[in-house]
Order: sequence, then structure tokens, then C-alpha cells
Amino acid sequence: MLDSSDLTRRASLGAMAALLGSALRPAAAADRPLRVVASFSILADLAAQVAGPVAEVSALVEPDADAHVFQPSPADVRRLAQADLVIVNGLGFEGWMTRLIGSAGYRGPVLTCSDGLKPRAAPVEAGQDHAGHAHAHGHGAAQGGGGAPDPHAWQDIANARHYVARIRDALVTARPAQAELLRRRAAAYDAELAALDRRIRADFATLAPQQRRVVSSHDAFGYFAAAYGLEFLAAQSWNTDSEPSAADIARLIRQIRRQQIRAVFVENVSDARMVQRIARETGAVVGGTLHSDALSAPGGVADSYLKMMSHNAATLLAGLRGPAAAPR
Repeated sequence: MLDSSDLTRRASLGAMAALLGSALRPAAAADRPLRVVASFSILADLAAQVAGPVAEVSALVEPDADAHVFQPSPADVRRLAQADLVIVNGLGFEGWMTRLIGSAGYRGPVLTCSDGLKPRAAPVEAGQDHAGHAHAHGHGAAQGGGGAPDPHAWQDIANARHYVARIRDALVTARPAQAELLRRRAAAYDAELAALDRRIRADFATLAPQQRRVVSSHDAFGYFAAAYGLEFLAAQSWNTDSEPSAADIARLIRQIRRQQIRAVFVENVSDARMVQRIARETGAVVGGTLHSDALSAPGGVADSYLKMMSHNAATLLAGLRGPAAAPR
């Protein structure tokens, strides 16, 4: 039988164990990789390049999937509820994210990568505003205007470097003990981004003015156009959940014929049939597949941000320089 002194001693030991357990739990959490959830595959890749072993990064919207029409699953809700850090693009790109965060009961930090950037916008044209997004026919390099902000800021590598810096800072805040490693990784990755940006600029500088007009599935390349001196035309708005009208397509076909545009391009997140129809009716060549809002699946030609931007640039250059050289 236990006497009162035994009970007192055991109670004291139990209290001490509980205290030690509560003290050790944060340390154990700090030892495991951060659980980082990014809204879509491009952001997930940027975060993974910076984080390395410090975090396990996953994307809600997988490669080759369209974030504009994403429908979260119960598994997505559970994953978000268990996250240590959530990374989003902002600028209205993830219209479903606020509701998803609420459903998951997530209370942790949310990093908006585009904060601090001046977004591109295009004038709203009568009858062409859909769900808060505007068509931007022929305004590929325009800044400002009365339209909604263009969310596709990552299509300019300078903006992706801004994203990387913000991701680095968020990860350092979450794991200060790993700050030196995170800063080293971010600096090395930033150097790769800067080198790719210089190479793409040099490549596009070789194009003649009449070779700089591009037709794509939806208007996702305005930042790319502004960065590298191109003009993108599209029948579909920034938001792919709205279908272009027959008048939109007819107007684009007339413009392609009038300006003698050589090549049109499909996107990995869009239905190719519209672009193929435009090519048939104008005589333009389908110049290849561009990646706008999503990476390709692992092992594909654009399964990282660096590979995506290199692939897009090479595909565009081949198509714009001449139909014979365009990848099919």
C-alpha cells in the first residue's frame, strides 16, 4: 500500500514529467521539417528551392492543373489545417483561398508573395469583364489602367526574385536556427534566376519588331511581354473560367490576318481546340505549348520554374523566328 509520502512523491514526479513534456514539445516541433503548403505548383517549386531540407513543401493545385477553376477536396482542407506556413500569390489569383483557410481552421502565417509589387492592369473594355477580370487584347506590355490587377506576376523573372526574397524571410522567421542555410540557398537560387533573366533578354533582343507579336490561349503573359519586349494577344481573359465569345475570337482572327502574325501558342492548362481553330482560319502555325499557371508533371519539360521559363522562351523564339523552326 502506498503511504501519503509515496503519493506526494509520485504526484511531484508526474507534474515534473508534464512540465518537461510541454517544454520539449516546441523543441521537437522545431526539429522536424516545416509543413509548407503553397497554393499552386509554381509557388511550391520556388519555396522548395529556398527551403531544401528545412521544409516539406506541397501544392494545393498540382502540376498541369488550372488554379482559376480549382475545387478543394477534404484532403486539401486537412493538409491546410496541419500546415505551419501557407504561401499564396495574391492579386486575386486564388479566389478560393480565404474560404478554404476558414474551412480548415488554419490560424498560422499566410505569406502573400506579390505584396510589394506594382501589379500590371489593363483597361476594361465594354462587355469583356468577367468575374472581376478583364480581357486585354493588344495590351501585352501595358501598365496601369482601369482593369483588375493581373495576378500572373511570376511570368517576369524579376518578380519571381521578389517572391523568393519574401519566401526566404518567411522561412527564416519560422526557423531562425536555420537562417544561415536558408539565406545561402536563397542567394544561390537568386543567382540562377538572374542569369536566366539575362539570357532570355539577350535572346529576345535578336528579334525584329515584326516578329514580336504572340497569340496565346488566355491573357497570362503580360508580365513576360513587358519584361522582354513582346506583344501578347489572347481571346480569353486572365481568368480561364470564362469562355471567349464568338465576337472575341472573330476580332482576334481579323487582327492576326491584318498583322500577319506567324504563330499561335496553346497552354498546358487550357483547351487547345480554340487555338487550333484560330490557326486553321488564319494560316498561322501552332508554335508549341506554353506553361502559364502551372508546371508540368515531374519529368516534363517544365517541371521547375527555371525549366518552365527556359522552355517558354525557347518555344516562343522558335515560333516567332519562323514556322519551319517551331516545335510541335
